[in-house]
Amino acid sequence: MPVHPEVQQLLDGLAAQGAPPFEEMTVPQAREATTAFEGLQGEPEDVSKVENRSVPGPAGDIPVRIYTPSGDGPFPIVVFFHGGGWVIGNLETVDRPCRALANAAGAVVVSVDYRLAPEHRYPAAFDDSYAATAWVAEHAAELGGDAARLCVAGDSAGGNLAAAVSLAARDRKGPAIAAQLLAYPVIDFDFSTPSYDDNKEGYLLTRGAMQWFWAHYLGAMELGPDPFICPARATDLSGLPPAYVATCEFDPLRDEGEAYAKRLTEAGVPVVAKRFDGMVHGFLWTLGATPVGASIMTDLVDAVKRTAG
Repeated sequence: MPVHPEVQQLLDGLAAQGAPPFEEMTVPQAREATTAFEGLQGEPEDVSKVENRSVPGPAGDIPVRIYTPSGDGPFPIVVFFHGGGWVIGNLETVDRPCRALANAAGAVVVSVDYRLAPEHRYPAAFDDSYAATAWVAEHAAELGGDAARLCVAGDSAGGNLAAAVSLAARDRKGPAIAAQLLAYPVIDFDFSTPSYDDNKEGYLLTRGAMQWFWAHYLGAMELGPDPFICPARATDLSGLPPAYVATCEFDPLRDEGEAYAKRLTEAGVPVVAKRFDGMVHGFLWTLGATPVGASIMTDLVDAVKRTAG
């Protein structure tokens, strides 16, 4: 099918603004441009309690925002890592999706403001994400949550971090993770897949932008086989938590996400994989403008609720 009409209208509107692609921006310009997505997400939902605080990390305190739903706990907990190629995005970027998820899933959502590249290259974002997850697990009761229903979630680069934290938690014997929720994740370092060729430009995320993000994240570092950079490069995916993997038809990252879901299934991991036809990368940030993609929130809620099964 072609790009959905709602998505095409969004793409046309963005093109009419004449903004250059990310790969032609400076980092400050790209971060400023990201704030425009907040206006594409619809009205923010009221949540029973929203708290900004910080948790200890390997290089200092990590800012987090904690969303607590109404009702009586203990609630499932979702540790959420925002997208943005490890370079852009922050707590505000995903504030509205996190509010919606907390309410709909009846879950405590902890959004993590991990360090960004290029000021803080790999492994800073991963280290912060793992440390925040471990802290949440240890303090689950204090947060009104149930440590036995701890999920990690993220979109795009945040999906990369959620997958990497899941691998690290398995290899390091904790914390226990009940589910990993990966929305159009960055899983590999391969710009030659068919989805990269088919969607290299014109669909919001471009091949050039991904190369720009990766360059800032890694710098001069040799990629190597490190699975915490590229979860797809892990030799063994067995024993990982059940996964929800969403991909988009018109997304350079489509093939790597779907290949990862297949490998997880082959390793015996329960997987729900869904391709959103007609959609482009990043639509969790644009649901106010592209409500056709709203079922991703239903899917995320269902994945959280399955942890009680």
